[in-house]
Amino acid sequence: MNATPQRPPLNVLFLCTHNSARSILAEALLNAMGQGRFKAYSAGSSPRDNQQPHPLGLQALAHAGIPTEGLRSKSWDEFAAPGAPHMDLIITVCDNAAGEVCPFWPGHPATAHWGYADPSAGDGSDADKAEAFRKTLHAIKQRLELLVNLPDDKLAATALQATARNLPAH
Repeated sequence: MNATPQRPPLNVLFLCTHNSARSILAEALLNAMGQGRFKAYSAGSSPRDNQQPHPLGLQALAHAGIPTEGLRSKSWDEFAAPGAPHMDLIITVCDNAAGEVCPFWPGHPATAHWGYADPSAGDGSDADKAEAFRKTLHAIKQRLELLVNLPDDKLAATALQATARNLPAH
């Protein structure tokens, strides 16, 4: 019996301006859902000075049973530096990050934009804000479920960009 060779995990970088909410949610979710086929990272152009993700984001992840250990706000410069992990796919999750001039990414990874509203924006009650984070987490999870269930041929370097860009939002 011939076993199919195991390919290395696909490295995915999620970008958002402050790397405190949407990109952190996506990183944690994909690492939990990726079944060893994916390794997720997140970063931002202007990460939070205290390096702490938004507390309501961490709360939403914990409520969903998603591990939060090691999550921190990081600059995207960490991933453009020599010695950084090679990225296969870079996904912007906020419109600001999608419009910014990004660093040069070694290896020319596939790119996609999955825009989500900022759950930390707005002046509602604490319950309203927590609900916004839960809704954003759910929306990201639905799209990631499509990504993690793609067959390997749709994740090949030549197909990845078109595949990632065409995954529907719910």
